[in-house]
Amino acid sequence: MVTSIHQLDDGAWISVNDSREVNVSDLWWLARADFCTCEMADFLAEGFVEVGVDPPDVAARIAGQCIACGESGVTDWLAVGRVDPDTGTFRSVDTESVHVPDRRTRLAHPPDE
Repeated sequence: MVTSIHQLDDGAWISVNDSREVNVSDLWWLARADFCTCEMADFLAEGFVEVGVDPPDVAARIAGQCIACGESGVTDWLAVGRVDPDTGTFRSVDTESVHVPDRRTRLAHPPDE
Protein backbone atom coordinates (compact mmCIF):
# COMPACT_ATOMS: atom_id res chain seq x y z
CA MET A 1 0.00 0.00 0.00
CA VAL A 2 1.35 3.44 -0.97
CA THR A 3 1.36 6.10 1.76
CA SER A 4 1.72 9.81 0.96
CA ILE A 5 3.83 11.69 3.54
CA HIS A 6 4.85 15.35 3.23
CA GLN A 7 5.18 18.67 5.07
CA LEU A 8 2.48 21.34 4.98
CA ASP A 9 2.35 25.05 5.85
CA ASP A 10 6.10 25.74 5.76
CA GLY A 11 6.93 22.85 8.08
CA ALA A 12 4.10 23.35 10.58
CA TRP A 13 2.43 19.97 9.89
CA ILE A 14 3.26 16.49 8.68
CA SER A 15 0.55 15.16 6.39
CA VAL A 16 -0.07 11.42 6.02
CA ASN A 17 -2.40 10.38 3.21
CA ASP A 18 -3.61 14.00 2.86
CA SER A 19 -4.54 14.23 6.55
CA ARG A 20 -2.77 16.58 8.97
CA GLU A 21 -1.37 14.24 11.60
CA VAL A 22 1.61 15.77 13.47
CA ASN A 23 1.96 19.48 14.25
CA VAL A 24 4.65 21.68 15.70
CA SER A 25 4.33 23.79 18.86
CA ASP A 26 4.23 20.68 21.04
CA LEU A 27 6.76 20.15 23.82
CA TRP A 28 8.90 17.07 23.26
CA TRP A 29 10.93 15.61 26.12
CA LEU A 30 14.27 14.71 24.53
CA ALA A 31 17.01 12.63 26.12
CA ARG A 32 20.59 13.32 25.06
CA ALA A 33 19.64 16.13 22.69
CA ASP A 34 22.64 17.20 20.63
CA PHE A 35 21.77 20.89 20.32
CA CYS A 36 22.07 21.75 24.03
CA THR A 37 23.86 20.54 27.16
CA CYS A 38 20.71 19.60 29.12
CA GLU A 39 20.51 15.93 30.03
CA MET A 40 16.73 16.05 29.43
CA ALA A 41 15.60 18.84 27.10
CA ASP A 42 12.06 20.26 27.17
CA PHE A 43 12.10 20.94 23.44
CA LEU A 44 9.57 23.32 21.90
CA ALA A 45 9.06 22.14 18.32
CA GLU A 46 8.93 25.13 15.97
CA GLY A 47 9.12 23.55 12.51
CA PHE A 48 9.75 20.31 10.66
CA VAL A 49 13.01 20.62 8.71
CA GLU A 50 13.00 17.19 7.03
CA VAL A 51 10.60 14.28 6.94
CA GLY A 52 11.61 10.76 6.01
CA VAL A 53 10.30 7.23 6.00
CA ASP A 54 12.07 4.08 7.17
CA PRO A 55 9.13 1.65 7.01
CA PRO A 56 7.15 1.40 9.14
CA ASP A 57 8.54 4.50 10.91
CA VAL A 58 7.92 8.10 9.89
CA ALA A 59 10.74 10.29 11.20
CA ALA A 60 11.55 13.98 11.18
CA ARG A 61 14.27 16.45 12.06
CA ILE A 62 12.66 19.28 14.01
CA ALA A 63 13.85 22.87 14.56
CA GLY A 64 13.12 24.38 17.95
CA GLN A 65 14.52 25.36 21.30
CA CYS A 66 15.07 23.96 24.78
CA ILE A 67 12.83 25.88 27.16
CA ALA A 68 15.14 25.07 30.10
CA CYS A 69 18.36 26.63 28.74
CA GLY A 70 17.09 28.56 25.71
CA GLU A 71 19.45 26.92 23.22
CA SER A 72 18.04 26.57 19.68
CA GLY A 73 18.83 23.90 17.15
CA VAL A 74 17.65 21.02 15.01
CA THR A 75 17.13 17.53 16.40
CA ASP A 76 18.55 14.32 15.06
CA TRP A 77 15.97 12.08 13.39
CA LEU A 78 13.01 11.45 15.72
CA ALA A 79 10.26 8.91 15.13
CA VAL A 80 7.00 10.87 14.87
CA GLY A 81 4.78 7.88 14.09
CA ARG A 82 4.31 4.60 12.25
CA VAL A 83 2.26 3.52 9.29
CA ASP A 84 0.63 0.09 9.27
CA PRO A 85 1.81 -1.43 5.97
CA ASP A 86 -1.40 -3.42 5.50
CA THR A 87 -3.98 -0.71 6.20
CA GLY A 88 -2.04 2.54 5.73
CA THR A 89 -3.24 3.65 9.19
CA PHE A 90 -0.93 6.20 10.84
CA ARG A 91 -0.26 6.17 14.57
CA SER A 92 1.62 9.12 16.06
CA VAL A 93 4.10 8.85 18.91
CA ASP A 94 3.28 10.05 22.40
CA THR A 95 4.99 13.46 22.58
CA GLU A 96 4.84 13.34 26.40
CA SER A 97 7.05 10.24 26.57
CA VAL A 98 10.85 10.48 26.48
CA HIS A 99 12.25 10.60 22.95
CA VAL A 100 15.77 9.58 22.11
CA PRO A 101 17.02 10.59 18.66
CA ASP A 102 17.59 7.60 16.35
CA ARG A 103 15.58 5.28 18.60
CA ARG A 104 11.97 4.07 18.46
CA THR A 105 9.48 5.71 20.81
CA ARG A 106 6.11 4.78 22.26
CA LEU A 107 2.98 5.23 20.19
CA ALA A 108 0.29 7.58 21.49
CA HIS A 109 -2.32 5.06 20.38
CA PRO A 110 -0.83 1.55 20.26
CA PRO A 111 -2.41 -0.90 17.83
CA ASP A 112 -5.16 -3.05 19.23
CA GLU A 113 -3.94 -6.52 20.14
